Amino acid sequence: MNVPTVAALFAEGKSPDILFWVGCAGSFDQRAQKITKAFATILDKLSINYAILGKEEMCTGDPARRSGNEFLFQMMAYQNIHTLNNYGIKKIVTICPHCFNIFKNEYPELGGHYEVIHHTVFLQQLIDEGKIKMKEEGTFKGKKITYHDSCYLGRANNIYEAPRKVLEALDAELVEMKRCKSNGFCCGAGGAQMFKEEEKGTTRVNAERSNEAIDTGAQIIASACPYCNTMMTDGVKLAEKEESVKVMDVAELIAESLK
Repeated sequence: MNVPTVAALFAEGKSPDILFWVGCAGSFDQRAQKITKAFATILDKLSINYAILGKEEMCTGDPARRSGNEFLFQMMAYQNIHTLNNYGIKKIVTICPHCFNIFKNEYPELGGHYEVIHHTVFLQQLIDEGKIKMKEEGTFKGKKITYHDSCYLGRANNIYEAPRKVLEALDAELVEMKRCKSNGFCCGAGGAQMFKEEEKGTTRVNAERSNEAIDTGAQIIASACPYCNTMMTDGVKLAEKEESVKVMDVAELIAESLK
């Protein structure tokens, strides 16, 4: 894929309308790279003027701060803010709720002021504006889809409707889990838990959550976070339901349904 970088545009005296912040998962995790590709495909198809930082993008520092290393977080944050401000970036879209949350709520106190949009909200705006057109007989028409609320998108930032509205545009049947929206249940990866061994207990959090999703009878579990995607995929594998249940990001579902 030919994805423009901010540095290349800057060298030509141009700047992007949107910075697509890929995030560590979207850059390095093989599964999450597919989500990055799907979102970039949508941006390309709609001829949106966007760019990524590429090699200049660092981790936002979210896992460092959540696990208690404030010094490392601030070092990373200041470097990112310096890079973003240097390029005059005003608007950031990201596929990761953790990056979204920290940019929106925690970077301003360090001098990083940006308009930050999560990709589900951005996709909803594009659908509302009529820019995203779906195929008549969509890939997911009539399929049962259940949506898992990411903690950092839902409870932390009150974004519940946008991802659901995007899924409704697919002409699929949206089925809710018992625990959803503000009463949602964590996938087990937030707060830097993704990177540490689990503590003693009887059930893995992701196994419990994945079983709740499987119990809805949905063929697709839609997520809007690379961490959630990993945890739910592992949970589906544990339940030996890989043949009948797929875990897909909202962006992947839209990319497959575009005209």
